[in-house]
Amino acid sequence: MSKSLAVIQSFYIPWKGYFDIINSVDQFILFDDMQYTKRSWINRNQIKTPQGLHWLTIPVQVKGRCQQSIKDTRIVNADWSLNHWETIQRNYTQAAHFKQYKEIFEALYSSCADTYISQINLRFIKTICAILNISTPISWSTNYSLLPGKTERLVDLCEQVGADVYLTGPAAQNYIQEELFREAGIELRYMDYTGYPEYPQAYPPFVHEVSILDLLFNTGRAAPSYMKSFPDDVNAPA
Repeated sequence: MSKSLAVIQSFYIPWKGYFDIINSVDQFILFDDMQYTKRSWINRNQIKTPQGLHWLTIPVQVKGRCQQSIKDTRIVNADWSLNHWETIQRNYTQAAHFKQYKEIFEALYSSCADTYISQINLRFIKTICAILNISTPISWSTNYSLLPGKTERLVDLCEQVGADVYLTGPAAQNYIQEELFREAGIELRYMDYTGYPEYPQAYPPFVHEVSILDLLFNTGRAAPSYMKSFPDDVNAPA
């Protein structure tokens, strides 16, 4: 029986494409052994506001030239969660389905006392997966042995979990050595992020590349119908 795997670093309140990848595989590994990168999606994301796109950024401690892993990156200001929630409420309180999820996210933000960005990201990823009824098991890269070499490491992770299909984002085509997957008998697939339908989104022009919170607050249970990995007739539970 075929088994698929995706391996991606943890992101903060990621966009819908991130959750489509999780929902498209049998196992998902958070690759937080990777080096933390400034100005990436690891500790920040965007929402829509009347003034345009707005960054929500979790302040983290960066040492020296940023030679630190994602899993070792600490949060430096405990007030970030209150500030983020106030900003989200202010800009989405009139959204059609904000009230449906208000208690869930209010409780989540009020309980964010974790020290490391990886822990915060996992909290939000698991909560959103539950809302979307995504049941894919999620584990840490630290649970596995990791070989040197970008592609060699991914091939080996597939072998460790018994996966014969590896799914990754289209940007991986810039560095991945496809022949190593072929030699290992593992099918390599790239996620297609084109062709997403637009949904009723406030504050035009429409932007796809924002946090999935925007999709949830604007469409509610219909959110899966605007994603790629769900059957056309399946909606998420309340």
